[in-house]
Amino acid sequence: MEEGNAHDLPKPHPSILKVIEKKKEIRSKLSKIKHRIGVYSAKGGVGKTTTSVNIAYSLKALGYRVGILDADIDCPNVTMFLGIENKLKGDYPLMPVEKDGIKVISSAMFMDDLSKPIIWRGPMIGKMVSELIENTDWGELDYLVLDLPPGTSDSPLSVIQLMDLDGFVLVTSPQHIAAVNAIRSGTMAKRLGVGLIGVVESMSDGVGNGGEEVSKALDCRLLGRVLFDIKFNYLSDKGLVPFVESEAIREEYLKIAREIVGGS
Repeated sequence: MEEGNAHDLPKPHPSILKVIEKKKEIRSKLSKIKHRIGVYSAKGGVGKTTTSVNIAYSLKALGYRVGILDADIDCPNVTMFLGIENKLKGDYPLMPVEKDGIKVISSAMFMDDLSKPIIWRGPMIGKMVSELIENTDWGELDYLVLDLPPGTSDSPLSVIQLMDLDGFVLVTSPQHIAAVNAIRSGTMAKRLGVGLIGVVESMSDGVGNGGEEVSKALDCRLLGRVLFDIKFNYLSDKGLVPFVESEAIREEYLKIAREIVGGS
Protein backbone atom coordinates (compact mmCIF):
# COMPACT_ATOMS: atom_id res chain seq x y z
CA MET A 1 0.00 0.00 0.00
CA GLU A 2 1.37 3.40 -0.93
CA GLU A 3 1.92 5.89 1.85
CA GLY A 4 -0.40 8.87 1.79
CA ASN A 5 0.87 12.39 1.49
CA ALA A 6 -0.08 15.56 3.36
CA HIS A 7 -2.86 16.27 0.88
CA ASP A 8 -4.63 13.07 1.94
CA LEU A 9 -4.85 14.07 5.60
CA PRO A 10 -8.23 15.30 6.87
CA LYS A 11 -8.48 19.05 7.17
CA PRO A 12 -9.13 20.54 10.64
CA HIS A 13 -12.71 21.58 11.26
CA PRO A 14 -13.24 25.36 10.69
CA SER A 15 -14.22 25.81 14.35
CA ILE A 16 -10.82 24.43 15.43
CA LEU A 17 -9.01 26.75 13.04
CA LYS A 18 -11.02 29.66 14.41
CA VAL A 19 -9.97 28.87 17.99
CA ILE A 20 -6.33 28.60 16.92
CA GLU A 21 -6.48 31.97 15.16
CA LYS A 22 -8.18 33.56 18.17
CA LYS A 23 -5.45 32.28 20.50
CA LYS A 24 -2.78 33.67 18.16
CA GLU A 25 -4.45 37.10 18.19
CA ILE A 26 -4.72 37.13 21.98
CA ARG A 27 -1.14 35.96 22.40
CA SER A 28 0.01 38.83 20.20
CA LYS A 29 -2.07 41.42 22.09
CA LEU A 30 -0.83 40.18 25.45
CA SER A 31 2.80 39.95 24.38
CA LYS A 32 3.82 42.72 26.80
CA ILE A 33 2.60 40.68 29.78
CA LYS A 34 5.32 38.34 31.04
CA HIS A 35 3.21 36.05 33.24
CA ARG A 36 -0.52 35.27 33.31
CA ILE A 37 -1.73 33.51 36.45
CA GLY A 38 -5.27 32.32 37.09
CA VAL A 39 -6.72 32.11 40.60
CA TYR A 40 -9.32 29.37 40.55
CA SER A 41 -11.75 27.58 42.87
CA ALA A 42 -14.40 24.90 42.61
CA LYS A 43 -17.14 27.15 43.95
CA GLY A 44 -17.70 30.61 45.32
CA GLY A 45 -17.26 31.53 48.95
CA VAL A 46 -13.88 29.93 49.59
CA GLY A 47 -11.85 33.14 49.28
CA LYS A 48 -10.92 33.17 45.59
CA THR A 49 -11.29 36.92 45.05
CA THR A 50 -9.69 37.68 48.41
CA THR A 51 -6.75 35.55 47.34
CA SER A 52 -6.56 37.17 43.89
CA VAL A 53 -6.51 40.71 45.26
CA ASN A 54 -4.02 40.06 48.04
CA ILE A 55 -1.68 38.08 45.79
CA ALA A 56 -1.71 40.99 43.33
CA TYR A 57 -0.82 43.43 46.10
CA SER A 58 1.90 41.09 47.32
CA LEU A 59 3.48 40.86 43.88
CA LYS A 60 3.34 44.65 43.60
CA ALA A 61 5.08 44.93 46.99
CA LEU A 62 7.83 42.64 45.70
CA GLY A 63 8.51 45.16 42.95
CA TYR A 64 6.55 43.72 40.02
CA ARG A 65 4.21 45.51 37.61
CA VAL A 66 0.81 43.95 38.20
CA GLY A 67 -2.71 43.92 36.78
CA ILE A 68 -5.93 42.18 37.84
CA LEU A 69 -8.52 40.93 35.37
CA ASP A 70 -11.85 40.12 36.99
CA ALA A 71 -12.91 37.27 34.71
CA ASP A 72 -15.89 36.32 36.86
CA ILE A 73 -18.29 38.05 34.48
CA ASP A 74 -21.68 37.30 36.01
CA CYS A 75 -20.55 37.81 39.62
CA PRO A 76 -17.75 40.40 39.55
CA ASN A 77 -16.46 41.32 43.01
CA VAL A 78 -12.95 42.68 42.52
CA THR A 79 -14.06 46.32 42.32
CA MET A 80 -16.00 46.03 45.59
CA PHE A 81 -13.02 44.44 47.31
CA LEU A 82 -10.86 47.34 46.12
CA GLY A 83 -13.36 50.13 46.70
CA ILE A 84 -13.32 51.06 43.00
CA GLU A 85 -16.40 52.93 41.78
CA ASN A 86 -15.07 54.06 38.38
CA LYS A 87 -17.24 53.35 35.34
CA LEU A 88 -15.96 52.79 31.81
CA LYS A 89 -17.79 53.88 28.66
CA GLY A 90 -16.55 51.02 26.51
CA ASP A 91 -14.32 53.10 24.24
CA TYR A 92 -11.58 50.98 22.66
CA PRO A 93 -8.98 50.21 23.70
CA LEU A 94 -10.28 49.72 27.24
CA MET A 95 -8.05 51.43 29.77
CA PRO A 96 -7.73 49.72 33.16
CA VAL A 97 -8.40 51.67 36.34
CA GLU A 98 -5.33 52.04 38.54
CA LYS A 99 -5.60 51.38 42.27
CA ASP A 100 -2.46 51.64 44.39
CA GLY A 101 -0.38 51.20 41.25
CA ILE A 102 -2.22 48.03 40.18
CA LYS A 103 -4.17 48.02 36.90
CA VAL A 104 -7.69 46.61 37.22
CA ILE A 105 -10.51 45.84 34.82
CA SER A 106 -13.85 44.17 35.50
CA SER A 107 -17.26 43.78 33.92
CA ALA A 108 -18.54 45.63 37.01
CA MET A 109 -17.06 48.81 35.51
CA PHE A 110 -19.76 48.70 32.81
CA MET A 111 -22.72 48.16 35.15
CA ASP A 112 -24.90 50.85 36.68
CA ASP A 113 -26.30 48.67 39.46
CA LEU A 114 -24.20 45.80 40.83
CA SER A 115 -27.17 44.41 42.75
CA LYS A 116 -28.92 43.43 39.50
CA PRO A 117 -28.16 39.93 38.21
CA ILE A 118 -26.43 39.27 34.89
CA ILE A 119 -28.59 36.60 33.27
CA TRP A 120 -26.48 35.43 30.36
CA ARG A 121 -25.92 32.05 28.74
CA GLY A 122 -22.43 30.61 28.37
CA PRO A 123 -21.68 31.96 24.86
CA MET A 124 -22.48 35.54 25.94
CA ILE A 125 -20.25 35.24 29.00
CA GLY A 126 -17.51 33.80 26.82
CA LYS A 127 -17.84 36.73 24.41
CA MET A 128 -17.55 39.25 27.26
CA VAL A 129 -14.47 37.49 28.60
CA SER A 130 -12.96 37.62 25.13
CA GLU A 131 -13.76 41.34 24.85
CA LEU A 132 -12.00 42.13 28.14
CA ILE A 133 -8.99 40.00 27.22
CA GLU A 134 -8.56 41.25 23.65
CA ASN A 135 -9.44 44.91 23.94
CA THR A 136 -7.76 46.05 27.16
CA ASP A 137 -4.55 48.05 26.89
CA TRP A 138 -2.51 46.69 29.80
CA GLY A 139 0.79 48.16 28.69
CA GLU A 140 3.79 46.29 30.08
CA LEU A 141 3.15 44.00 33.04
CA ASP A 142 5.18 41.40 34.87
CA TYR A 143 2.08 39.62 36.20
CA LEU A 144 -1.57 39.62 35.21
CA VAL A 145 -3.67 37.97 37.92
CA LEU A 146 -6.98 36.59 36.66
CA ASP A 147 -9.79 36.10 39.14
CA LEU A 148 -11.40 33.17 37.32
CA PRO A 149 -15.05 32.15 37.53
CA PRO A 150 -15.60 29.17 39.85
CA GLY A 151 -16.61 25.70 38.74
CA THR A 152 -16.03 23.64 35.60
CA SER A 153 -18.59 25.14 33.21
CA ASP A 154 -18.40 27.46 30.18
CA SER A 155 -17.02 30.52 31.96
CA PRO A 156 -13.75 29.16 33.40
CA LEU A 157 -13.37 26.90 30.37
CA SER A 158 -13.47 29.92 28.02
CA VAL A 159 -10.81 31.81 29.96
CA ILE A 160 -8.51 28.82 30.35
CA GLN A 161 -8.73 27.97 26.66
CA LEU A 162 -8.16 31.53 25.43
CA MET A 163 -5.49 32.85 27.77
CA ASP A 164 -2.53 30.47 27.56
CA LEU A 165 -2.06 30.81 31.29
CA ASP A 166 1.40 30.20 32.74
CA GLY A 167 -0.34 28.39 35.54
CA PHE A 168 -3.06 28.68 38.12
CA VAL A 169 -3.39 28.93 41.88
CA LEU A 170 -6.15 26.78 43.32
CA VAL A 171 -8.04 28.08 46.37
CA THR A 172 -9.78 25.86 48.90
CA SER A 173 -11.03 26.15 52.45
CA PRO A 174 -10.04 23.64 55.19
CA GLN A 175 -13.08 21.36 54.93
CA HIS A 176 -12.83 17.95 53.26
CA ILE A 177 -15.83 18.63 51.00
CA ALA A 178 -14.22 21.87 49.77
CA ALA A 179 -11.02 19.94 49.05
CA VAL A 180 -12.91 17.31 47.02
CA ASN A 181 -14.49 20.04 44.90
CA ALA A 182 -11.15 21.81 44.48
CA ILE A 183 -9.55 18.59 43.28
CA ARG A 184 -12.28 18.28 40.66
CA SER A 185 -11.62 21.79 39.31
CA GLY A 186 -7.87 21.37 39.46
CA THR A 187 -8.10 18.13 37.50
CA MET A 188 -10.10 19.87 34.77
CA ALA A 189 -7.54 22.65 34.39
CA LYS A 190 -4.66 20.18 34.27
CA ARG A 191 -6.43 18.16 31.57
CA LEU A 192 -6.61 21.37 29.53
CA GLY A 193 -2.84 21.58 29.73
CA VAL A 194 -2.52 24.39 32.29
CA GLY A 195 0.15 23.95 34.95
CA LEU A 196 -0.81 24.03 38.60
CA ILE A 197 1.43 26.41 40.55
CA GLY A 198 -0.02 25.34 43.88
CA VAL A 199 -2.90 25.55 46.31
CA VAL A 200 -3.80 28.14 48.94
CA GLU A 201 -5.87 27.14 51.95
CA SER A 202 -8.02 30.16 52.69
CA MET A 203 -9.88 30.81 55.96
CA SER A 204 -7.74 28.17 57.64
CA ASP A 205 -8.80 27.16 61.15
CA GLY A 206 -5.50 25.46 61.92
CA VAL A 207 -7.31 22.12 62.28
CA GLY A 208 -8.70 21.13 58.88
CA ASN A 209 -6.26 20.02 56.22
CA GLY A 210 -8.10 20.78 52.98
CA GLY A 211 -5.09 22.46 51.43
CA GLU A 212 -2.83 19.51 52.18
CA GLU A 213 -5.44 17.09 50.82
CA VAL A 214 -5.62 19.00 47.52
CA SER A 215 -1.84 19.29 47.36
CA LYS A 216 -1.36 15.53 47.69
CA ALA A 217 -4.17 14.59 45.29
CA LEU A 218 -2.94 16.94 42.54
CA ASP A 219 0.77 16.54 43.26
CA CYS A 220 1.37 20.25 43.75
CA ARG A 221 2.78 22.62 46.36
CA LEU A 222 0.81 23.93 49.30
CA LEU A 223 1.69 27.60 48.82
CA GLY A 224 0.34 28.65 52.20
CA ARG A 225 -2.44 28.63 54.75
CA VAL A 226 -4.13 31.95 55.43
CA LEU A 227 -5.66 31.84 58.89
CA PHE A 228 -9.25 32.94 59.33
CA ASP A 229 -9.33 36.53 60.57
CA ILE A 230 -12.47 38.57 61.20
CA LYS A 231 -10.58 41.54 59.73
CA PHE A 232 -11.08 40.08 56.25
CA ASN A 233 -14.85 40.54 56.44
CA TYR A 234 -14.67 44.02 57.91
CA LEU A 235 -12.01 45.31 55.53
CA SER A 236 -13.52 43.79 52.39
CA ASP A 237 -16.93 45.29 53.18
CA LYS A 238 -15.23 48.69 53.46
CA GLY A 239 -13.37 48.28 50.15
CA LEU A 240 -10.07 48.11 52.02
CA VAL A 241 -7.34 45.61 51.16
CA PRO A 242 -6.26 43.35 54.05
CA PHE A 243 -2.70 43.24 52.70
CA VAL A 244 -2.44 47.00 53.18
CA GLU A 245 -4.28 47.22 56.50
CA SER A 246 -2.89 44.25 58.49
CA GLU A 247 0.77 43.40 59.00
CA ALA A 248 0.01 39.77 59.94
CA ILE A 249 -2.09 39.22 56.82
CA ARG A 250 0.53 40.98 54.71
CA GLU A 251 3.25 38.58 55.84
CA GLU A 252 1.13 35.53 54.98
CA TYR A 253 0.48 36.70 51.44
CA LEU A 254 4.07 37.79 50.87
CA LYS A 255 5.14 34.21 51.62
CA ILE A 256 2.61 32.94 49.10
CA ALA A 257 3.72 35.48 46.47
CA ARG A 258 7.35 34.45 46.88
CA GLU A 259 6.32 30.83 46.32
CA ILE A 260 4.44 31.84 43.17
CA VAL A 261 7.36 33.84 41.81
CA GLY A 262 9.66 30.91 42.48
CA GLY A 263 7.41 28.55 40.55
CA SER A 264 6.15 30.73 37.69
